[in-house]
Amino acid sequence: MTNRIEKSGLQVEAGLADFVEREVLAPLGTDAAIFWQGFARLLDTFVPLNRALLAKRDALQTEIDAWHVARAGKSIDMGEYKAFLTEIGYLVPEPAPFEVTTRNVDREIAGMAGPQLVVPVLNARFLLNAANARWGSLYDAYYGTDALAAPAARPGGYDPVRGEAVIAAARAFLDLSLPLDGTSWSDWDGEGAPPLCDPGHFCGTRPGGLLFAHHGLHIEVVLDRNHPIGRTDKAGIADVLLESALTTICDLEDSIAAVDAQDKVAAYRNWLGVIRGDLADTFEKGGKSMTRTLADDRRWTGRDGDELVLPGRSLLFVRNVGHLMTNPAILLADGSEVPEGIMDAAITSAIGAHDVNGLGKHRNSREGSIYIVKPKMHGPEEVGFTNALFDAVEDLLGLPRHTIKVGVMDEERRTSANLAACIEAVKDRIVFINTGFLDRTGDEIHTSMRAGPMIRKGEMKQSGWIAAYEARNVQIGLACGLSGKAQIGKGMWAAPDMMHDMMIQKIAHPRAGANTAWVPSPTAATLHAMHYHQVGVFDMQRELAAQPTPKVEALLEVPLAIGRNFSDEEVRDELDNNAQGLLGYVVRWIDQGVGCSKVPDINDVGLMEDRATLRISSQHMANWLLHGVCTKDQVMDSLRRMAAKVDAQNAGDPAYEPLTGNEDAPAFRAACDLVFKGVEQPSGYTEPLLHHWRQVKKAG
Repeated sequence: MTNRIEKSGLQVEAGLADFVEREVLAPLGTDAAIFWQGFARLLDTFVPLNRALLAKRDALQTEIDAWHVARAGKSIDMGEYKAFLTEIGYLVPEPAPFEVTTRNVDREIAGMAGPQLVVPVLNARFLLNAANARWGSLYDAYYGTDALAAPAARPGGYDPVRGEAVIAAARAFLDLSLPLDGTSWSDWDGEGAPPLCDPGHFCGTRPGGLLFAHHGLHIEVVLDRNHPIGRTDKAGIADVLLESALTTICDLEDSIAAVDAQDKVAAYRNWLGVIRGDLADTFEKGGKSMTRTLADDRRWTGRDGDELVLPGRSLLFVRNVGHLMTNPAILLADGSEVPEGIMDAAITSAIGAHDVNGLGKHRNSREGSIYIVKPKMHGPEEVGFTNALFDAVEDLLGLPRHTIKVGVMDEERRTSANLAACIEAVKDRIVFINTGFLDRTGDEIHTSMRAGPMIRKGEMKQSGWIAAYEARNVQIGLACGLSGKAQIGKGMWAAPDMMHDMMIQKIAHPRAGANTAWVPSPTAATLHAMHYHQVGVFDMQRELAAQPTPKVEALLEVPLAIGRNFSDEEVRDELDNNAQGLLGYVVRWIDQGVGCSKVPDINDVGLMEDRATLRISSQHMANWLLHGVCTKDQVMDSLRRMAAKVDAQNAGDPAYEPLTGNEDAPAFRAACDLVFKGVEQPSGYTEPLLHHWRQVKKAG
């Protein structure tokens, strides 16, 4: 039974109240009573505004639905459509040219280009691995993945043939990034300093290591003739370490399952642990007990003879939830649940204040900033709401104005259609814009749900609106002055076991002018870091800045399957693909509380999945069902057959609860609801249904 404590008219779950007061506020020297009074006043102001913004979302969707229904069977006239969207306030006027004015931004965001990790904050081991992924071994990344087009390592210990291929590939990388004068890294014998073509690449030394920099990223050549690898190497090189994940998003949103106060406290406590530097996790690996902690800073003697200190960890963001969801952790005076995004803003910022005040073992932001990513905002009004909320949180915590920086997820249609106005709404604190294919496509489908049946999910990436979306995100970001002040990001490579393909394809992200892009693991971060040595992103941004921004009309093209009569085989294949992905993810979310994991797809390829996966799959099925492309019986047939496949894929998991024969269980019922109630879900989001069925499961 929930145990609540009254705090300034709020009913706060006792465990949350204790955590906030003892672990967060007390070290800050903040009076708990004053905090709760201020938080209650903040809620009095912002809860009605939050509700009004959600009501506006619904009102706009109702008008868009009615517009499409009234024109059923007709092609969309873009001039008429754009005029309609402008009339109802969905499209707003473009702002006059401006540049963002964000200050006190760490160099990892403002002045460097490199990979970004997103990690579920509830998994302490993953969280520590991600935070420590600032540096990674290129030898390990090559040896243990398919990135290197060479025979896989033979089992039974170190394979010297594979090892030689790894060493050769690493030397080739050094030749490209740090070319030597008149020779190759393969021929350097380790005697004396390597004869660099550009001596400016050299940064420093320490016993057993030489430090270099290229395109702003550091490379350490590890020298150790006593190491098993180094003693067989002409130059004594034992490894090549790359500066890899410059930044990491510690995620309280799509990649976790947090539905109550217990879950939220666990999430907040892990965020506090990485900010204070005392998070540790003990686990079994290879029959041995291991304890993981945060890495220390790395120290060299610089070329000027002074000590050179570089961070040993990623710069950390925290991703709050969006405006939609509420949480039972705190009840308002009227008995309703607190908007979870407002609760996140106050508590994650208070935790961030530990870093601002120098209370941790390590500094996260050397510039005194707190970095919060805010997802699922629809249009500039909602972004402006976040700006005002962060103002109020700064006042609540006694922080200087714009201490809290914001990353804007450009993953909703109304945001990408009004991106410049959204950026202007947070022009003094923005440090990040980022695209996301899955959520953006889910919103594309839901917004135009009544317009007609959509093209197949696999065709979406080749559709015109997606190309316009990705290009506009970069061009508008550059026009608003983000280069040198903020990150312009690209989305996730979801297949952690397919590094060869990633190395071929993901270089497109820096070439497109993005100074960061998401990767699914620390190893992937090290490999993707090589792309930022191949492409000078800031030079690329200067070239791209002169290019025109794609017109909004291209973005607004609805991806309808005009004139398509899908065959029975196409319908079955599409439903099976969606159903398998939906079930494979939702069964772990509902039954095990796992919000992000490597889920086998219909072809048994492991993909890193989060809630955005569900949104696109469930919305696509709901759209085809609405327009008669498929029937409810066909959907149920796919769900039942794919349940058996998902059961087989999880046969080795002792915690797994089979779907087959358990159609009345919360996991299968949640999957059904996501499809059959998909049209009515707010913006097509999966959270309301997932939270409901997870709470049912937790209640037994």
